[in-house]
Parts: sequence; structure tokens; C-alpha cells
Amino acid sequence: MVEARSIADAAAAIQRATSLLIGAGAGIGVDSGLPDFRGNNGFWKAYPALHGYPFSAMANPDWFTKDPSRAWGFYGHRLNLYRETTPHNGFNILRNLAVNKNTFVYTSNVDGQFQKAGFSAEQICECHGSIHWLQHLFPSTSGTEIWSANHTEVNVDTSQVRAVGDLPSRNGQLVRPNILMFGDYYWLAERTDQQYDNMQKWYQQVEPSKLVIIEIGAGTAVPSVRNRSQFFQQAGATLVRINPREPQGADIQLACGAKEALEAIEKILTQ
Repeated sequence: MVEARSIADAAAAIQRATSLLIGAGAGIGVDSGLPDFRGNNGFWKAYPALHGYPFSAMANPDWFTKDPSRAWGFYGHRLNLYRETTPHNGFNILRNLAVNKNTFVYTSNVDGQFQKAGFSAEQICECHGSIHWLQHLFPSTSGTEIWSANHTEVNVDTSQVRAVGDLPSRNGQLVRPNILMFGDYYWLAERTDQQYDNMQKWYQQVEPSKLVIIEIGAGTAVPSVRNRSQFFQQAGATLVRINPREPQGADIQLACGAKEALEAIEKILTQ
């Protein structure tokens, strides 16, 4: 259990803040039942049929050309999983904390859980893209549009992690999620670039000394969220880091899971 003093410090900082930055990595989804793919063992536990292939090897655009059914088996399963998942209570608490505060969300997750939890699309930056949006495999020859995956259905044999039946396509050509993958030279960043522009406009209205960063479940292996937190922390913001394994480096360190920490903070703030 996290120290009561640290929870109290986090609650006090959030109460004083006029602006919030919510930084989220894969760990925030664990309490919703989502895998965080921590290390290869965690990845293979989620996908036994992919044993021997690390996450970095599977999250690679080359699969869409060399083995499309395996590529869409992997991403189709994740798309279906994220659609079926209900965000845990911590997301509701974050939304309530954001009331009457200038708030923005910066996440490396591609799952769309913040939108599902009620956050506005205009206050979210998904730095690695989103599985709920699609693009062509080769934009230079097929087109540079990015479109919603809302009407895309993928049937997956989960035991083999392979898509069954027709694969997602447009104008007769196979397509892929608009996600930044490893070794990815074809990701279209325009949608995410617009989100970065929105974040810049948000920050222009922020007084750094009255900004609190609530960073949740963001590890050091892919430090996209941590780097962003550090940038704002160095500018004068207070960093609250919720991470059961790697809480170090923050002004306030909460070595526990997202739901536990946020419910404890809410309890203090509503007393």
C-alpha cells in the first residue's frame, strides 16, 4: 500500500493546481483488464501463439506485406479488445479532477480509452497514433488520407492470432492502423501533428508553477510520456508519478496502480 503522506501530498497539489496534464502509458489500462506487454514474458502471456516473437518484432509494418493475416490477427484482436473494454473508475476520477481546471491528456496508448471515458478529442494527444484510425500501407502510391475504423470489423482466430476472412481494405488495397510502429517509415503523422498543435495552444494558457502532471503507468522502456513529463517538470510543474515499479524521479511518487492511487486521492479530496 502506498504511503498515506504521499497520497495526501498528491491530493493537495492537485487541489491547488489550475492546470492538469494527464500523462498515460500502458500501465493505466491494467486495472481495466488490458495487458501492458511489460517485457517479452508479459507479451507472450497475452499472445501465447506469438512466443518467440518479441512485441517490437510484431509491432512492425513489414507484417502487413509478408503475412497480412498475422498482422491483422494481432492488431484486429487489439482493436476488438479495446472496443469491448470499459475504462476503470480511475478514468472517471481523472475526468472529475479535470473539472474547472485547464486539462490536457498526453498518452502513448493507442486504445482510445480516454475518449471512451468522456474526454474530448480536442484535449488528447496520442503520440503513437490510434488503432481506431486507418491509413494505406504505402501512402506515396495509394493516398495520404486517414479515416475512422468505426465501421471496420476484423474476425480473429485468437488461438492462432490470425485474422479470418476478408482483411480491412480500401479500393481493393490492404490497409493498416494509423499507429506508429517500430521501424515505421510509412506512418502518417498528420492527425497526431494536429493533436500536438492543440497541446501547444493548451500550454500557452498554462502557468507552469500551477500545473500538476499526473503521470500514470508510463515506463522507461519506451519513454515517450516520461520525456514529456520531464519537459514540463523542468519548466516548473509538479510531477505526480503513479507507477508500481518505477516511480522514481517525480516530485511526488506513488508506487501503486492507477485505480488504487486515484481512488485514494479522490477520497481525500471529497472528505
